[in-house]
Amino acid sequence: MSTEMIKKLYQSMPARLAEARKKFGRPLTLTEKILVAHVDDFGTQKWERGKAQLALRPDRVAMQDATAQMAMLQFMQAGKKQAAVPSTIHCDHLIRAQSGAKEDIERAINENKEVYNFLASAAKKYGIGFWKPGAGIIHQVVLENYAFPGALIIGTDSHTPNGGGLGAMAIGVGGADAGEVMAGLPWEVLHPKLIGVRLTGSLTGWTSAKDVILYLCGLLTTKGGTNKIVEYFGPGAETISATGKGTIANMGAELGATTSIFPYDQKMAAYLKLTEREEWAKIADANKELLTADPEVLQSPEKYYDQVIEINLSELEPHVVGPHTPDLARPISKLASEAKEKGYPIQLKAALIGSCTNSSYEDISRSAHIAKQGLKAGLKAKAQFLVTPGSERIYHTMKRDGFMQTFEEMGATVLANACGPCIGQWKRDDVKKGESNSIISSFNRNFPGRNDGIAETLSFLSSPEIVTAMAFAGDLTFDPVKGTLSAADGTKIQFEPPRGEELPAKGFAKGEEGFVAPAENGDNLTVDLPPTSERLQLLQPFPKWDGKDFSKLPILVKAKGKCTTDHISPAGPWLKYRGHLDKISDNMFLGANNAFTTEAGKANDVLTGESNLTPAQVARRYMAKGVGSVVIGDENYGEGSSREHAAMSPRFLGIKVVITKSFARIHETNLKKQGILPLIFANPKDWENFEQNDRVSVIGLSELAPGKAVDVVIHKADGKEITVQANHSMTAQQIDWFKAGSALNALNA
Repeated sequence: MSTEMIKKLYQSMPARLAEARKKFGRPLTLTEKILVAHVDDFGTQKWERGKAQLALRPDRVAMQDATAQMAMLQFMQAGKKQAAVPSTIHCDHLIRAQSGAKEDIERAINENKEVYNFLASAAKKYGIGFWKPGAGIIHQVVLENYAFPGALIIGTDSHTPNGGGLGAMAIGVGGADAGEVMAGLPWEVLHPKLIGVRLTGSLTGWTSAKDVILYLCGLLTTKGGTNKIVEYFGPGAETISATGKGTIANMGAELGATTSIFPYDQKMAAYLKLTEREEWAKIADANKELLTADPEVLQSPEKYYDQVIEINLSELEPHVVGPHTPDLARPISKLASEAKEKGYPIQLKAALIGSCTNSSYEDISRSAHIAKQGLKAGLKAKAQFLVTPGSERIYHTMKRDGFMQTFEEMGATVLANACGPCIGQWKRDDVKKGESNSIISSFNRNFPGRNDGIAETLSFLSSPEIVTAMAFAGDLTFDPVKGTLSAADGTKIQFEPPRGEELPAKGFAKGEEGFVAPAENGDNLTVDLPPTSERLQLLQPFPKWDGKDFSKLPILVKAKGKCTTDHISPAGPWLKYRGHLDKISDNMFLGANNAFTTEAGKANDVLTGESNLTPAQVARRYMAKGVGSVVIGDENYGEGSSREHAAMSPRFLGIKVVITKSFARIHETNLKKQGILPLIFANPKDWENFEQNDRVSVIGLSELAPGKAVDVVIHKADGKEITVQANHSMTAQQIDWFKAGSALNALNA
């Protein structure tokens, strides 16, 4: 992002904001200022929270290597010479944690050479920046290099909101969205409602920025932020470091929030200056009134936000969430009794710190302070201790300032600057599948099997300093705030609260940054995509709707309980097929709990009566007979990762419609983009009516229209029929996508 582009944005804002205040008849929140500044056509845009579709012009697109494969394959189908907006690809997801940083990166480069060559060559040809394997995790690299106050950034990863730590509106999207924006189209999103979080006081002792979002996860749950933006404000916000704000915004994805954002302040300015963007800080300082909510909003927030939450940081306790969901929250002081009551495995098998959520200098220095106390008492980590730096800058600064040595003396393995265990790229050899065990990390997500592919692993989340202390204890019931451990000489020691620096006094150390600039003119360059590849596959357009109602479709899966995109399209070993739609589709619903089977990841072929098959096997059998299928979902269906494979694989394998109690935002959009009809029960209790041998019809599709309910007919085995109503949120344009077979088909029509 050039300085001139930022100046141009800020120069355009005063007139546009004045126009918005006049149109809305009131002052503006920070969220509204950024939305208004980036709207495609203010004159024709309708504004109504929770109902209107906004057409926006993002400043930047960021893609991680797992989702970039499909995003680039879709972009290439658009036939454009160059990306229309500044864009980057970041190689962070395909590096498996196993032996340590050096060996893991070398192994990843060897194993993923075909994919890296494809992404690098596509980036070079189409004017896209390329960050090599080991350069860092996408969100940390974006924070260090590209995010700026007032920006609108979309990224093909659900934790893109990390950029909110620098006052950017950074939003996770699917690859089709990214491809369309790079092709020059505006980006559409439901006009979000607003949650205002007023922060007072300041963080002290063991309490960290992570505890703000862990507390909110418990308060709002994983669907409490769906189609909403969380906007923080108040005197407490100004006391939190820019990277601490990033932690809070990052994990706002666990609320289901569209994004989270903080107003510009001097903490952000300090971070911009130390990351060689002093000119950006100067420009932001001169335009601060554009980058904060209007004064009237701060004086009477209840008039301008749909919900207001107050948090006194001075009274907030350190928290731990989990297992299996990030909204099962409690203060650390209550974990021991709950663990004993619920029979959680008390021994901690592993403690992990770092990731895109918590690998800042502040996080690492506070954790190192705890580590030094333990080492001084003669202690070593009792649990396997893994450290994931967020970027090359963080890695080399850790090394220069002695933190690396401290962790290694404690018994840590320092992993590559990559996602690793946070996304399931972790080759564990200390437990076997089926073995119940407990781990704790400073990551952001903890669904069953998320970290290690083992559904029986109980994964807890906390701050990195809490995790470091618990690594010494190796015990889930240890309370680092008040508890004691036995030192090497038998004496009892109690940790003093962690201390650290927000930013390195000597500045950030630099290593091999790993950035490759694109060609100035890529017209004569070719994309490296071998026709015989088992990792990559050119996309073929999905067939358009045939104009007929869906008639008597069998039910492939009836998801019971939480069904995240991890359940629909598991990662781990399947990541290597993210660029090959046919192969990765074999993982479809392998993690889902099907109400019709006793084992997760199984389905029944109702046409032959065979059971104990994978959903993909059944879907392929149906397709071979020219039969489509339907999926029934539960609450907040598709929460979690932005991976569009959770929509593309069902589309590829013949699923016509998904009917749920409710959807998570990104997944619902991804289904629409790929031509699957996403419906929501008008009465959630109708979920109960669907049985394995039923057939399902969706009728009246020729009259499909925005806001108009759809009739769903359940055909029972005994000949009886039950008709239920389902709603949808499709706009006229999205209905055109459905009819065309996909958004990409509509674009190329």
